[in-house]
Order: sequence, then structure tokens, then C-alpha cells
Amino acid sequence: MAKLLWLSSLIDALNRRIGRAVMWLVLAAVLVSAANAVVRKTLSTSSNAWLELQWQMFGAVFMLCAAYTLLNNEHVRIDIVSNAFSQRVRDWIELIGHVFFLIPLTLLMLGYGWPFFLASWSINEQSLNAGGLPQWPAKFLIPLGFFLLLLQALAEIVKRIAIMRGLVAHGPVEAAPAEQPAAEGERAA
Repeated sequence: MAKLLWLSSLIDALNRRIGRAVMWLVLAAVLVSAANAVVRKTLSTSSNAWLELQWQMFGAVFMLCAAYTLLNNEHVRIDIVSNAFSQRVRDWIELIGHVFFLIPLTLLMLGYGWPFFLASWSINEQSLNAGGLPQWPAKFLIPLGFFLLLLQALAEIVKRIAIMRGLVAHGPVEAAPAEQPAAEGERAA
């Protein structure tokens, strides 16, 4: 179990780094949107590429931060119902939900998302809008995002089993050694 916990901490570190990096695309998308609006209103011109770029950045945030959201336990749940149960029941609900719903969903989306991307990539699919962007990079985000979510789901299952066995306390499992100095620095700030 120690090796699985170590592996789950590496997955946590990967998704934490990706999530923190990709978060900045929200700001970039806002800046692109604002610049595009200002140019459109002041110069009476616009670019489909800039509009599509902000859509693709939003898609990147949505797809690549799903695993980060799961890692931080910020995913949607019905807290009013969940809080009515004991911690042990909530642990079982999390475990069953991950094993029987989240893992199959991620596998299904990987199974459909990868060929969807490959078909787009093989023809170098471009936007139907004049001056638009290539579409295959955005379509690659689907299998990549679900792959990261699958990895995080597996890490969460390992951690949940360890918690249920009493091997680790409730709460976040310690970060991988490479992440510890950064985590300590954040706590100090």
C-alpha cells in the first residue's frame, strides 16, 4: 500500500502542477476577450481566431483542471445529503462513486475521445470560420483531460482505501517529496 500511496502522491503532484499552470489561462482568456471587444468596438474589426482562442483556452481550463478539482475535493456533490451521513458512509459513497461511475466514465470518454482527436488530427481539421484556428488541438484536450481525471480518480481510490483502513488520517495525503518545499513555502506565505 505504501508504494500505491507514493504513486498517488506523484499523480497528485502532476495534477497540482498542471492545475496551477492552466489556471492562468482564465486570465489570458479574459484579456483576449477584452482586447477583442475593444478592437471590435474601436476599430470596427474583429478576428475569428481571437474569439476561437478564448474558447479553446476556456476548454483547456475546463478539461485540464477537472483532475485538479477532484484532487482538491471541490467537485460537485450534494453537501446537505452528504453531511447527513457518518464519515464512514461518506467514504464508502466516494469509493463506490469513483469505482463504478467515475472510472467507467473516464474510460468511455477516452475510448471515444482518442479516435475523435485522431480523425481531426489526421486531416489537420481547421475551423469552418474564416480565419479560425485549427480544431485538432482543442479536440486533443478531451482525451488528455479525461486521462488526467482517470489518473486522479485512481489516486483518490488508493487514498480512500488507505483512509478506510486507518493507514492515513482524513484530509490530504502528504505531497510527493518534490512538492513538499513548495507546500511549506505556501503555508509560510
